[in-house]
Amino acid sequence: MSAKVYVLDHPLVDHWLTVLRDRHTPPERMRQATEILTPFLLYQALRDLPAETVEVETPLERTQGRRITARLGFAPILRAGLGMVPAALRVFPQASVWYFGFYRDEETLKPVEYYDPVQGRPCHLDVAVVLDPMLATGGSAAAAVSRLKEWGVPRVHFVGLIAAPEGVAFLHREHPDVPIVVAALDRQLNDRGYILPGLGDAGDRLFGT
Repeated sequence: MSAKVYVLDHPLVDHWLTVLRDRHTPPERMRQATEILTPFLLYQALRDLPAETVEVETPLERTQGRRITARLGFAPILRAGLGMVPAALRVFPQASVWYFGFYRDEETLKPVEYYDPVQGRPCHLDVAVVLDPMLATGGSAAAAVSRLKEWGVPRVHFVGLIAAPEGVAFLHREHPDVPIVVAALDRQLNDRGYILPGLGDAGDRLFGT
């Protein structure tokens, strides 16, 4: 496995991932599990965030600590990426959020963009994290990374719940510098571009549609 792919290995992650996979899990429980898993993923993805040493005064004495200096943005891919945003903002409340809209053409399985949040805006980010529960074909993730790079973001990461080998390979072929952090690397895609064993359509299951 590439050094740029990190699959979390922890019993708590496995537990909540099992909740997500269960076809009987209702939408409110899907959202809960996603919000619990997202911080685990972000802690790994953002281990190397730039930080400076600062002095603070505790109730007893002065001491040194570290304060993040990077301008961080989250880039969720609509719809399913919405489920990861509340937990991401709890981890880093000062981050900005840039929603990208893609849908998958069911004939070609290629992404079609319908919303670009960065067009015509000045870039002010040092690091961006693309959020999408499923890295299936990799098309939408690669397209979002491309737009963020074109916009001028120097460092981009991908964070998701489940990936397929095909999606990992495609994203790394298009963007070999982008680290991928997921809770599971599954077996394969089916002929409709769904991850097996996967969890079905993440957007439908998160939002009850």
